[in-house]
Amino acid sequence: MTQQNEVQHKIRVLIAKPGLDGHDRGAKVVTRGLRDAGMEVIYTGLHQTPEMIVEAALQEDVDAIGLSILSGAHTVLFPRVMKLLNENNMEDVLVFAGGIIPPEEVEEIKKLGIQAVFGPGTTIEETANFIRKNVRPTASAATGSEKR
Repeated sequence: MTQQNEVQHKIRVLIAKPGLDGHDRGAKVVTRGLRDAGMEVIYTGLHQTPEMIVEAALQEDVDAIGLSILSGAHTVLFPRVMKLLNENNMEDVLVFAGGIIPPEEVEEIKKLGIQAVFGPGTTIEETANFIRKNVRPTASAATGSEKR
């Protein structure tokens, strides 16, 4: 029996904490959970500027970015992140958000290009399934070669 030499692209996700929000337990839980779900996850740590987040996403060649926020500053920080992604030709990167975001603000956030907003009670399985279904395939994934 011969074994086929298939190299599967591992989804790369950046989890970021924009702004001055100092609470990152949820982001760490999501980071670990997505790793356990088979993804390669980079956690940026606390107090990241939109510029730092986009630069890390660019350098790490990620497929998705998860923005975790509890501070209420999403109305200022999320538009800046999305603008910088567009300026860096990274429109193909899937962006999702989590944390404490008032339900009445979710539609405005989605209009920015953020594909989903996950609140308290969202399971890791729901998040992982969303990423798998919505991350855009890359040319390297289609050919079976490693991305990077």
